[in-house]
Amino acid sequence: MPETRTPDGATQRERAEALQEVLAERILVLDGATGTWLQAQNLSAADFGGPELEGCNENLVRTRPDVVRRMHAEYLAAGADMVETDTFGGTPLVLAEYGLADDAIEINRVAAQLAREAAAEASSPDRMRFVAGSMGPTTKAMTVTGGVTFDQLVVHYRTQAIGLLSGGADVLLLETAQDTRNL
Repeated sequence: MPETRTPDGATQRERAEALQEVLAERILVLDGATGTWLQAQNLSAADFGGPELEGCNENLVRTRPDVVRRMHAEYLAAGADMVETDTFGGTPLVLAEYGLADDAIEINRVAAQLAREAAAEASSPDRMRFVAGSMGPTTKAMTVTGGVTFDQLVVHYRTQAIGLLSGGADVLLLETAQDTRNL
Protein backbone atom coordinates (compact mmCIF):
# COMPACT_ATOMS: atom_id res chain seq x y z
CA MET A 1 0.00 0.00 0.00
CA PRO A 2 1.58 3.33 -1.04
CA GLU A 3 2.17 5.99 1.59
CA THR A 4 -0.23 8.89 1.57
CA ARG A 5 1.15 12.29 0.64
CA THR A 6 0.36 15.18 2.94
CA PRO A 7 -0.47 18.75 1.83
CA ASP A 8 3.24 19.52 1.47
CA GLY A 9 3.57 16.69 -1.06
CA ALA A 10 5.78 14.58 1.20
CA THR A 11 5.12 11.16 2.67
CA GLN A 12 5.48 10.52 6.38
CA ARG A 13 8.74 8.68 5.68
CA GLU A 14 10.11 11.59 3.62
CA ARG A 15 9.20 14.07 6.38
CA ALA A 16 10.87 11.83 9.00
CA GLU A 17 14.07 11.67 6.93
CA ALA A 18 14.01 15.42 6.34
CA LEU A 19 13.51 16.05 10.07
CA GLN A 20 16.47 13.83 10.97
CA GLU A 21 18.65 15.65 8.43
CA VAL A 22 17.68 19.07 9.76
CA LEU A 23 18.22 18.00 13.38
CA ALA A 24 21.72 16.80 12.48
CA GLU A 25 22.50 20.29 11.15
CA ARG A 26 20.86 22.73 13.56
CA ILE A 27 18.51 23.37 16.44
CA LEU A 28 14.87 23.72 15.47
CA VAL A 29 12.69 26.56 16.73
CA LEU A 30 9.29 25.53 18.09
CA ASP A 31 6.27 27.79 18.25
CA GLY A 32 5.10 29.73 21.29
CA ALA A 33 2.48 29.03 23.92
CA THR A 34 -0.76 27.77 22.38
CA GLY A 35 -2.96 28.40 25.41
CA THR A 36 -1.67 31.93 25.93
CA TRP A 37 -2.13 32.78 22.25
CA LEU A 38 -5.69 31.44 22.28
CA GLN A 39 -6.55 33.33 25.47
CA ALA A 40 -5.42 36.55 23.81
CA GLN A 41 -8.06 36.05 21.10
CA ASN A 42 -10.88 36.84 23.59
CA LEU A 43 -12.99 33.94 22.41
CA SER A 44 -16.57 33.57 23.64
CA ALA A 45 -18.33 30.49 24.99
CA ALA A 46 -19.96 30.14 21.57
CA ASP A 47 -16.51 29.91 19.95
CA PHE A 48 -15.78 26.84 22.09
CA GLY A 49 -19.11 25.20 21.25
CA GLY A 50 -21.20 26.46 24.17
CA PRO A 51 -20.83 27.32 27.86
CA GLU A 52 -20.24 23.68 28.82
CA LEU A 53 -17.19 23.57 26.51
CA GLU A 54 -15.77 27.02 27.29
CA GLY A 55 -12.07 26.69 28.00
CA CYS A 56 -11.67 23.44 26.06
CA ASN A 57 -9.04 24.73 23.65
CA GLU A 58 -8.88 21.33 21.97
CA ASN A 59 -12.47 21.63 20.75
CA LEU A 60 -11.55 24.81 18.86
CA VAL A 61 -10.10 22.60 16.12
CA ARG A 62 -13.71 21.70 15.34
CA THR A 63 -15.55 24.92 16.19
CA ARG A 64 -12.96 27.54 15.14
CA PRO A 65 -10.41 25.87 12.87
CA ASP A 66 -9.79 29.29 11.31
CA VAL A 67 -8.41 30.58 14.61
CA VAL A 68 -6.21 27.53 15.11
CA ARG A 69 -4.88 27.75 11.52
CA ARG A 70 -4.13 31.46 12.00
CA MET A 71 -2.21 30.70 15.19
CA HIS A 72 -0.03 28.15 13.41
CA ALA A 73 0.47 30.48 10.43
CA GLU A 74 1.55 33.34 12.69
CA TYR A 75 4.09 31.21 14.55
CA LEU A 76 5.46 29.88 11.28
CA ALA A 77 5.65 33.40 9.83
CA ALA A 78 7.56 34.45 12.96
CA GLY A 79 10.18 31.80 12.16
CA ALA A 80 9.09 28.59 13.86
CA ASP A 81 10.37 25.41 12.24
CA MET A 82 7.80 23.29 14.06
CA VAL A 83 4.31 23.99 15.38
CA GLU A 84 2.58 22.13 18.16
CA THR A 85 -0.94 20.83 17.73
CA ASP A 86 -3.76 22.32 19.80
CA THR A 87 -4.00 19.11 21.85
CA PHE A 88 -2.31 19.79 25.21
CA GLY A 89 -5.42 18.38 26.93
CA GLY A 90 -6.29 15.95 24.16
CA THR A 91 -6.27 12.69 26.09
CA PRO A 92 -9.65 11.05 26.68
CA LEU A 93 -8.96 11.54 30.41
CA VAL A 94 -8.97 15.35 30.09
CA LEU A 95 -11.57 15.55 27.34
CA ALA A 96 -13.95 13.54 29.57
CA GLU A 97 -14.22 16.62 31.78
CA TYR A 98 -16.08 18.22 28.85
CA GLY A 99 -17.98 15.09 27.81
CA LEU A 100 -15.69 14.65 24.79
CA ALA A 101 -13.70 11.52 25.71
CA ASP A 102 -15.22 9.51 22.85
CA ASP A 103 -14.09 12.22 20.39
CA ALA A 104 -10.40 12.08 21.40
CA ILE A 105 -9.06 10.39 18.27
CA GLU A 106 -11.01 12.69 15.96
CA ILE A 107 -10.05 15.89 17.84
CA ASN A 108 -6.37 14.93 17.78
CA ARG A 109 -6.50 13.91 14.12
CA VAL A 110 -8.13 17.19 13.07
CA ALA A 111 -5.68 19.20 15.21
CA ALA A 112 -2.72 17.49 13.54
CA GLN A 113 -4.25 18.03 10.09
CA LEU A 114 -4.67 21.76 10.74
CA ALA A 115 -1.06 22.06 11.89
CA ARG A 116 0.11 19.91 8.94
CA GLU A 117 -1.74 22.18 6.47
CA ALA A 118 -0.15 25.29 7.99
CA ALA A 119 3.30 23.67 7.98
CA ALA A 120 2.87 22.61 4.36
CA GLU A 121 1.86 26.12 3.32
CA ALA A 122 4.90 27.61 5.08
CA SER A 123 7.32 25.00 3.74
CA SER A 124 9.60 25.60 0.81
CA PRO A 125 11.96 23.26 -1.06
CA ASP A 126 14.86 24.50 1.05
CA ARG A 127 13.00 24.70 4.38
CA MET A 128 10.48 22.08 5.37
CA ARG A 129 8.30 22.82 8.42
CA PHE A 130 7.18 20.18 10.89
CA VAL A 131 4.39 19.30 13.32
CA ALA A 132 4.74 18.22 16.95
CA GLY A 133 1.78 16.43 18.46
CA SER A 134 1.32 18.10 21.86
CA MET A 135 0.59 15.67 24.70
CA GLY A 136 0.13 17.42 28.05
CA PRO A 137 0.35 15.98 31.56
CA THR A 138 -3.42 15.36 31.96
CA THR A 139 -5.28 16.60 35.03
CA LYS A 140 -4.28 13.59 37.13
CA ALA A 141 -0.86 12.72 38.46
CA MET A 142 -0.12 9.29 39.85
CA THR A 143 2.11 10.61 42.62
CA VAL A 144 0.52 13.98 43.40
CA THR A 145 -3.26 13.72 42.93
CA GLY A 146 -3.82 10.04 42.31
CA GLY A 147 -6.99 8.91 40.61
CA VAL A 148 -5.21 7.29 37.68
CA THR A 149 -2.92 4.31 37.16
CA PHE A 150 0.02 3.92 34.84
CA ASP A 151 -1.91 1.36 32.76
CA GLN A 152 -4.82 3.80 32.39
CA LEU A 153 -2.46 6.55 31.27
CA VAL A 154 -0.98 4.21 28.68
CA VAL A 155 -4.44 3.77 27.17
CA HIS A 156 -5.18 7.51 27.25
CA TYR A 157 -1.87 8.53 25.70
CA ARG A 158 -2.07 5.74 23.12
CA THR A 159 -5.51 6.96 22.03
CA GLN A 160 -4.21 10.50 21.68
CA ALA A 161 -1.12 9.35 19.77
CA ILE A 162 -3.27 7.40 17.29
CA GLY A 163 -5.19 10.56 16.45
CA LEU A 164 -2.09 12.76 16.24
CA LEU A 165 -0.15 10.39 14.01
CA SER A 166 -3.12 9.71 11.74
CA GLY A 167 -3.49 13.47 11.27
CA GLY A 168 0.14 13.93 10.24
CA ALA A 169 2.17 14.77 13.36
CA ASP A 170 5.88 14.23 12.74
CA VAL A 171 6.79 13.76 16.41
CA LEU A 172 4.97 13.40 19.71
CA LEU A 173 5.87 15.99 22.33
CA LEU A 174 5.21 15.03 25.95
CA GLU A 175 5.27 18.36 27.74
CA THR A 176 4.88 20.11 31.06
CA ALA A 177 4.77 16.94 33.15
CA GLN A 178 5.02 17.61 36.88
CA ASP A 179 4.98 13.88 37.67
CA THR A 180 7.55 11.94 35.67
CA ARG A 181 5.81 8.69 36.67
CA ASN A 182 2.99 9.76 34.34
CA LEU A 183 5.43 9.66 31.43
